[in-house]
Amino acid sequence: MKSILKIAAIVVAVLVVVVIALPFLINVNRFRPQIESELSGALGRQAGVGNLSLSILSGSVAADDITIADDPGFSKSPFVTAKSLKVGVELLPLVFSKQLNVTEITLEQPEIRLLKTAGGKWNFSSIGGASSSQPQTKGTSPANFSVAKLKVSNGRLIVGKANSSAKPQIFDKVNIEVDNFSFTTQFPFKLTADLPGGGDASISGKAGPISAEDAAKTPLEAEVKVNHLDIATSGFIDPASGFAGLADFDGTLSSNGTQAKAVGTMTGTKLKLSPKGTPASKTVTLKHAVEMDLDKQSGTLTQGDIAIGKAVAHLTGTFETRGETQSLNMKLNAPDMPVDELEAMLPALGVVLPSGSQLKGGTLSANLGIVGPIDKLVITGPVKLANTKLANFDLGAKLGALSSFAGKAASSPDTSIQNVSLDARVAPEGTKADNINLTVPAIGVITGAGIVSPAGDLNFKMLANLQGGMMGGLTQVASMGGSKGIPFSISGTTSSPHFVPDMKGVATGMAQGILGQVMGGKNGSANSPVNALTGLFGKKKK
Repeated sequence: MKSILKIAAIVVAVLVVVVIALPFLINVNRFRPQIESELSGALGRQAGVGNLSLSILSGSVAADDITIADDPGFSKSPFVTAKSLKVGVELLPLVFSKQLNVTEITLEQPEIRLLKTAGGKWNFSSIGGASSSQPQTKGTSPANFSVAKLKVSNGRLIVGKANSSAKPQIFDKVNIEVDNFSFTTQFPFKLTADLPGGGDASISGKAGPISAEDAAKTPLEAEVKVNHLDIATSGFIDPASGFAGLADFDGTLSSNGTQAKAVGTMTGTKLKLSPKGTPASKTVTLKHAVEMDLDKQSGTLTQGDIAIGKAVAHLTGTFETRGETQSLNMKLNAPDMPVDELEAMLPALGVVLPSGSQLKGGTLSANLGIVGPIDKLVITGPVKLANTKLANFDLGAKLGALSSFAGKAASSPDTSIQNVSLDARVAPEGTKADNINLTVPAIGVITGAGIVSPAGDLNFKMLANLQGGMMGGLTQVASMGGSKGIPFSISGTTSSPHFVPDMKGVATGMAQGILGQVMGGKNGSANSPVNALTGLFGKKKK
């Protein structure tokens, strides 16, 4: 029994010695030209590897200092650099036949540079030898290359624009797993990464076969999840647009190489939709379906249902990218949206109400066109507000000198609005409102037009058709000059507006009206100056 134990111990010792000695007995560096040739041939790019080492226990060959050249039409810098490359191998053929059979490839801590031209061409389009401007190197052809497992571990992905000084997007902690990889068949994959500026993303599905003409046109079917994307720092949106906030996305992406479709739901929090805006307190959801033409770098938003609580709007239209410019041509249809749901979004749009005031109740409707580069959008169309109240803002009192003609103090600190309609134009140079028609039951009808500067300064010219008592009399007298109401202006800022009656305009209108009546000999008519002035003081002509 002791002899058997001794023999077993000797065998174990010998095996241990063999395991320790094999890496020294097998010169794996002799396979370096083969590995470089295999990689270069499969990728259609010159590939280089450093020192090779063999691990018997893990059954892998490790290579240091990996480099893969870029398409020379894009850059002379490497397309990929990596700290190390681990190649899983079949041990028995390697030990007894000196034959290298690869079962797994893991790229450790790589830095991968993706560049895109203004015309939409990617530097990885020529991967596999397709469309490459350099002769394909000798070695395994893409059609014959396959591996059971292909991995990228803890990588960094740098995405930029070719021949551009624009800051690239950097994705860290990139991990990719591919099973049964082949250039000529479909294969399952999974990708996870940290997003530029914060948040993370995961994409899983199937891709392939790799397009022989352009690797960027490889068919794809995948589920996409994005968590806490920081819109302002992500690099997906031009910072000059003023868009900011956090976005989550859950949906699907499919592509046949030339046409792609994305369907899903995006949820936005702390959104800011204007350079002058502040983060919104409400959550916004967007259920969308997008169809894209990858060659033309354009697409169509076929469904864009925007929900802010119970308020729902519908956004549709087209978009395109030309060079470094992203442009939209969209329509926003927003019928009868509850004002109470929208009020919290006004700061995000850069809309500032008078200090301390708040819109309450009623509905808002809009039918807007959204056109132009994303950082210089022009928004135009009719807007209507009905049956609402501007709480903590007394328009009657703010009319200043005009309010003295009412002959009584305001009974409420709020302004009830029966309806207000206008034609809006929102552009980088300011907001313009035409054809304003405001009905305030306690005051009358106010019409006019004006401009809000990007800084929030007001410049409005208005007419007030006041109702009842002295106000009605004044309006009647002023309208004799053809002004159809009492003129006044609004200056100051959106947070602190100033209402200034144009008393010169009132006097001019009165004089013109009286002169016209005298010259026309209509003193005795119901619309005579005497009757109008009598109405102004609330008395009847005897």
